[in-house]
Amino acid sequence: MTKDKKYRVPTVLSIAGFDGSGGAGIQADTKTISALGCYAMNVLTALPVQNTQGVRNIYEIPTNAVRDQLDAIFDDIYPDAIKIGMVHNIELVELISAYLKEYKGPIVFDPVMVSTSGHKLIHDDTIQACIELLFPLATLITPNLDEVSVLVGEVIDNVERMKKAGNSLLAKGCQSVLIKGGHLQSQELTSLLFQHKNPPIEFKSQKINSKNTHGSGCSLSSAIASHLAQGVGLDSAVDFALTYIHAAIAGSKDLVIGKGNGPLNHFHNPIKLIQYELD
Repeated sequence: MTKDKKYRVPTVLSIAGFDGSGGAGIQADTKTISALGCYAMNVLTALPVQNTQGVRNIYEIPTNAVRDQLDAIFDDIYPDAIKIGMVHNIELVELISAYLKEYKGPIVFDPVMVSTSGHKLIHDDTIQACIELLFPLATLITPNLDEVSVLVGEVIDNVERMKKAGNSLLAKGCQSVLIKGGHLQSQELTSLLFQHKNPPIEFKSQKINSKNTHGSGCSLSSAIASHLAQGVGLDSAVDFALTYIHAAIAGSKDLVIGKGNGPLNHFHNPIKLIQYELD
């Protein structure tokens, strides 16, 4: 008698904030992870009230509630990769860093620090806590130009300054850094991947004329985590993820969802749930 076959799936945990409009945060992470053939889990860190036009308010999630969520996931489904997004106070930074200290797997940290309008979303002491506690744990951090500018204390607005800033972030204890070039004022966009003992790797793409880019940073970091969960190397995971995001932006440029900056088309080319046969 032949036994029924059993399968495991690549699992990705998103530790991030909420977006009721569905374009960013945990919602964008879940869509991205699912679209790339992985199984998504969530731990909610904050409850922002937002839509395509901006953030209206942010409600705190008790630290104990975040710990309980982590316990519930790790007691049941051990993640193959983790994406960390919005961590907006020191207590959460301390909790998450302590909890993940023994985690065996890749961690992608998208340091959500600056709003689209250029306002800081977290205080300087929390930023310093992220640098000291979360940066060393992360396999990769994925700041945009505004966030890099905050982290290094000077305006980063071109590729040469990006190169200098990347090396500065490695010196702060990061394992690797992807500086995203989506905010560059040029038609050709350059993102740079920095790793110790290697020259930076450049990823280039053409800017897409679209206002529908809400949640692109959240989606990119969870796309990288999804590929890492499948066992892809970091260089290729970043390359695949950037290609996915570029296509998702292209796939949404003609859509009208909301009155402001709309979301990406996460499901422009969805992949079925990946299944690995168990012995």
